[in-house]
Amino acid sequence: MSNYRTVVVGTDGSAPSLRAVSRAASVAADAGARLVIVCAYYPTDPKDLERAQDELGDEAFQVMGSAPAEDTLRTASDTARAAGASGEIETFASVGEPIAVLLAAADKHGADLLVVGSRGLNTLKGRILGSVPSEVSRRSDCDVLVVRTSR
Repeated sequence: MSNYRTVVVGTDGSAPSLRAVSRAASVAADAGARLVIVCAYYPTDPKDLERAQDELGDEAFQVMGSAPAEDTLRTASDTARAAGASGEIETFASVGEPIAVLLAAADKHGADLLVVGSRGLNTLKGRILGSVPSEVSRRSDCDVLVVRTSR
């Protein structure tokens, strides 16, 4: 039996982040823990969203963020339930950059485990600018699970 009572996971609505949500839901279910799904976002003008989708394709999520966050969190909650989360699921959306929002949410909700996807971890950009998984792992006060999401 795990000692995890609260599992926090971040999502931006992308398919890789939803794989991390699935894993977090499974861990939470196995531990009988509460699951908190977090979405960091910046409000974006609809014209900018359309332009980002046209120009960036699969990478548009970086500009699109999670607007609207409610839709992203609803999809993530459905994903968590489909992955076996049977206990309490909370959602938390906050304007800001993902690392700061995830760490603040973990602190606010008393997380024992923080789950993030591996996106950006093994990229040149991630090594130079830093990636969410590496920064969260470095700065978190609780256990961190980095889920391989690049499959």
